[in-house]
Amino acid sequence: MSKYGCSEDEQDGVSYLEILQKFRIIVRAAQKYSQRVEKSLGVSGAQLWIMKEIERVPGLRVGEVARKLAIHQTTASNLLDALEKKDMVCKMRMPTDQRIVNLTLTERGRALLDAAPDLTRGLLPEALSQMSEDDLARLGESLDMLLHTMSQVDVDFALQPLPFTM
Repeated sequence: MSKYGCSEDEQDGVSYLEILQKFRIIVRAAQKYSQRVEKSLGVSGAQLWIMKEIERVPGLRVGEVARKLAIHQTTASNLLDALEKKDMVCKMRMPTDQRIVNLTLTERGRALLDAAPDLTRGLLPEALSQMSEDDLARLGESLDMLLHTMSQVDVDFALQPLPFTM
Protein backbone atom coordinates (compact mmCIF):
# COMPACT_ATOMS: atom_id res chain seq x y z
CA MET A 1 0.00 0.00 0.00
CA SER A 2 1.39 3.41 -0.97
CA LYS A 3 1.36 6.41 1.33
CA TYR A 4 -1.45 7.84 -0.82
CA GLY A 5 -3.79 4.95 -0.03
CA CYS A 6 -3.64 2.75 -3.13
CA SER A 7 -2.01 -0.61 -3.63
CA GLU A 8 0.80 -1.07 -6.10
CA ASP A 9 -0.35 -2.38 -9.51
CA GLU A 10 3.22 -3.22 -10.50
CA GLN A 11 5.63 -5.65 -8.88
CA ASP A 12 8.45 -3.16 -8.41
CA GLY A 13 8.36 0.60 -8.89
CA VAL A 14 5.74 3.27 -8.78
CA SER A 15 2.12 2.58 -9.60
CA TYR A 16 0.41 4.73 -12.24
CA LEU A 17 -2.35 5.20 -9.66
CA GLU A 18 0.15 6.71 -7.25
CA ILE A 19 1.21 9.19 -9.94
CA LEU A 20 -2.46 9.97 -10.63
CA GLN A 21 -2.93 10.71 -6.94
CA LYS A 22 0.04 13.08 -6.99
CA PHE A 23 -1.53 14.95 -9.93
CA ARG A 24 -4.76 15.21 -7.95
CA ILE A 25 -2.90 16.61 -4.94
CA ILE A 26 -1.10 19.19 -7.10
CA VAL A 27 -4.22 20.32 -8.94
CA ARG A 28 -6.38 20.46 -5.81
CA ALA A 29 -3.73 22.41 -3.87
CA ALA A 30 -3.44 24.95 -6.70
CA GLN A 31 -7.23 25.13 -6.96
CA LYS A 32 -7.73 25.70 -3.22
CA TYR A 33 -5.04 28.38 -3.18
CA SER A 34 -6.66 30.19 -6.11
CA GLN A 35 -10.08 30.00 -4.43
CA ARG A 36 -8.66 31.49 -1.21
CA VAL A 37 -7.07 34.33 -3.20
CA GLU A 38 -10.28 35.11 -5.04
CA LYS A 39 -12.39 34.94 -1.88
CA SER A 40 -10.08 37.20 0.13
CA LEU A 41 -9.04 39.69 -2.59
CA GLY A 42 -11.86 39.65 -5.15
CA VAL A 43 -9.59 38.92 -8.11
CA SER A 44 -8.66 35.62 -9.71
CA GLY A 45 -5.24 34.05 -9.41
CA ALA A 46 -4.41 34.93 -13.01
CA GLN A 47 -5.50 38.54 -12.45
CA LEU A 48 -3.35 38.78 -9.32
CA TRP A 49 -0.34 37.50 -11.28
CA ILE A 50 -0.98 40.10 -14.00
CA MET A 51 -1.12 42.84 -11.41
CA LYS A 52 2.19 41.70 -9.91
CA GLU A 53 3.84 41.79 -13.35
CA ILE A 54 2.51 45.32 -13.93
CA GLU A 55 3.84 46.36 -10.52
CA ARG A 56 7.27 44.98 -11.44
CA VAL A 57 7.29 46.73 -14.83
CA PRO A 58 4.87 49.66 -15.02
CA GLY A 59 3.84 50.44 -18.58
CA LEU A 60 3.72 46.83 -19.75
CA ARG A 61 1.71 46.14 -22.88
CA VAL A 62 -0.93 43.45 -23.29
CA GLY A 63 1.32 41.26 -25.44
CA GLU A 64 4.10 41.47 -22.86
CA VAL A 65 1.69 40.43 -20.11
CA ALA A 66 0.57 37.47 -22.23
CA ARG A 67 4.19 36.38 -22.70
CA LYS A 68 5.01 36.72 -18.99
CA LEU A 69 2.06 34.48 -18.07
CA ALA A 70 2.47 32.18 -21.09
CA ILE A 71 -1.15 32.76 -22.15
CA HIS A 72 -2.84 33.85 -25.35
CA GLN A 73 -2.99 37.62 -25.93
CA THR A 74 -6.81 37.53 -26.17
CA THR A 75 -7.00 35.82 -22.77
CA ALA A 76 -4.67 38.44 -21.27
CA SER A 77 -6.80 41.19 -22.79
CA ASN A 78 -9.99 39.72 -21.31
CA LEU A 79 -8.39 39.41 -17.85
CA LEU A 80 -7.15 43.00 -18.10
CA ASP A 81 -10.61 44.25 -19.13
CA ALA A 82 -12.04 42.71 -15.95
CA LEU A 83 -9.28 44.33 -13.87
CA GLU A 84 -9.97 47.69 -15.48
CA LYS A 85 -13.68 47.38 -14.63
CA LYS A 86 -12.69 46.68 -11.00
CA ASP A 87 -10.51 49.83 -11.05
CA MET A 88 -7.35 47.80 -10.40
CA VAL A 89 -5.55 48.56 -13.67
CA CYS A 90 -5.41 51.63 -15.87
CA LYS A 91 -4.96 51.36 -19.64
CA MET A 92 -3.24 54.36 -21.20
CA ARG A 93 -3.19 54.70 -24.97
CA MET A 94 -0.28 56.40 -26.63
CA PRO A 95 -1.35 59.68 -28.26
CA THR A 96 0.86 58.97 -31.29
CA ASP A 97 -0.47 55.42 -31.83
CA GLN A 98 -3.83 54.47 -30.29
CA ARG A 99 -3.06 50.76 -30.81
CA ILE A 100 -0.35 50.88 -28.14
CA VAL A 101 -1.77 50.42 -24.64
CA ASN A 102 0.46 50.79 -21.59
CA LEU A 103 -0.73 49.29 -18.32
CA THR A 104 -0.33 50.68 -14.81
CA LEU A 105 -1.86 49.85 -11.46
CA THR A 106 -4.39 52.18 -9.93
CA GLU A 107 -4.14 53.15 -6.26
CA ARG A 108 -6.76 50.51 -5.55
CA GLY A 109 -4.68 47.93 -7.43
CA ARG A 110 -1.54 48.82 -5.48
CA ALA A 111 -3.46 48.57 -2.19
CA LEU A 112 -4.75 45.13 -3.18
CA LEU A 113 -1.22 43.94 -3.97
CA ASP A 114 -0.07 45.17 -0.56
CA ALA A 115 -2.67 42.86 1.00
CA ALA A 116 -1.90 39.95 -1.34
CA PRO A 117 -0.04 36.78 -0.32
CA ASP A 118 3.58 36.37 -1.35
CA LEU A 119 2.69 33.73 -3.93
CA THR A 120 1.20 36.21 -6.39
CA ARG A 121 1.88 34.00 -9.41
CA GLY A 122 -0.09 31.18 -7.83
CA LEU A 123 0.94 28.07 -5.96
CA LEU A 124 1.97 25.97 -8.97
CA PRO A 125 3.92 28.63 -10.94
CA GLU A 126 5.75 29.66 -7.75
CA ALA A 127 6.63 26.05 -6.93
CA LEU A 128 7.88 25.42 -10.47
CA SER A 129 9.97 28.59 -10.38
CA GLN A 130 11.75 27.27 -7.28
CA MET A 131 12.88 24.06 -8.98
CA SER A 132 16.37 23.66 -10.40
CA GLU A 133 16.93 23.71 -14.16
CA ASP A 134 17.85 20.01 -14.09
CA ASP A 135 14.67 19.09 -12.19
CA LEU A 136 12.56 21.19 -14.54
CA ALA A 137 14.17 19.52 -17.55
CA ARG A 138 13.44 16.04 -16.15
CA LEU A 139 9.88 17.00 -15.27
CA GLY A 140 9.39 18.51 -18.73
CA GLU A 141 10.68 15.35 -20.43
CA SER A 142 8.40 13.16 -18.31
CA LEU A 143 5.38 15.34 -19.06
CA ASP A 144 6.26 15.27 -22.78
CA MET A 145 6.23 11.44 -22.63
CA LEU A 146 2.86 11.52 -20.85
CA LEU A 147 1.39 13.93 -23.42
CA HIS A 148 2.74 11.74 -26.23
CA THR A 149 0.85 8.71 -24.89
CA MET A 150 -2.43 10.57 -24.41
CA SER A 151 -5.10 10.81 -27.06
CA GLN A 152 -7.19 13.92 -27.61
CA VAL A 153 -4.46 16.34 -26.57
CA ASP A 154 -5.09 19.94 -27.59
CA VAL A 155 -1.82 21.88 -27.51
CA ASP A 156 -3.79 25.16 -27.65
CA PHE A 157 -4.61 24.55 -23.97
CA ALA A 158 -0.99 25.46 -23.23
CA LEU A 159 -1.88 29.13 -23.72
CA GLN A 160 -4.89 29.07 -21.38
CA PRO A 161 -4.69 29.51 -17.62
CA LEU A 162 -6.05 26.69 -15.51
CA PRO A 163 -9.83 27.19 -15.34
CA PHE A 164 -9.87 27.75 -11.58
CA THR A 165 -7.39 30.65 -11.87
CA MET A 166 -9.51 32.69 -14.29
